[in-house]
Amino acid sequence: MDDYIIRVSNLKKSYGQADSRVDVLKGVDCNIKRGSICTLLGPSGSGKSTFLNILGGIESFEEGSLLVDGLELNNLSKKGLLQYRRDKLGFVFQFYNLVSNLTLKENIEVGAYLSKQALELDDLIDKLGLKDHQNKFPNQLSGGQQQRTAIARAISKRPDILLCDEPTGALDYSTAKDVLAMIQKINQEYGSTIIIATHNTAIASMSHEVLSLHDGTILEHRINNTIADASSLVW
Repeated sequence: MDDYIIRVSNLKKSYGQADSRVDVLKGVDCNIKRGSICTLLGPSGSGKSTFLNILGGIESFEEGSLLVDGLELNNLSKKGLLQYRRDKLGFVFQFYNLVSNLTLKENIEVGAYLSKQALELDDLIDKLGLKDHQNKFPNQLSGGQQQRTAIARAISKRPDILLCDEPTGALDYSTAKDVLAMIQKINQEYGSTIIIATHNTAIASMSHEVLSLHDGTILEHRINNTIADASSLVW
């Protein structure tokens, strides 16, 4: 098994044509280790969300190579990309995207139904501290509880890779730290590779790898020798 679950070579992505063309990714090269937490850091417009969407099979790219667990994404058909997203990935966004007329547990079950190797839901709900709220609807939950539910839904199908786009962006400081601690716990207990796109530089301290993006290129790919506990982060 390859130590690197993601291998990226000369990845390029643009929008528009002729005079309106904007180059968003300008030749990204990186390898991301299996089982690591990798933070994508960069200001708005740096290309980190586009990069995350390409990793997620949501957007295509014009040039380069993107291998995810041996799959070359540009060679996949629409059906192949659908299967890739279903089998390999879990998604967590800044806004929770829960189904309003389903309970907490039912929202998590939506993710589990997509997998033949789903995690045991009662155990997952208990481990993530959601047991007392499992029969509540999203409008009865706090922002932190909703985001924890969204994360539980994403990992319930046991994905190889968890993609998180500003997962704490809509949360207060204390709740954000709780959610980050949960993400770290998921990495430790389930071995999922977790990629977090964020403006928050403090999150880099709890990551094994840090990719700093600027103007469509990677300025630095740092490997952390010491990993901070999420509960100790300050920003």
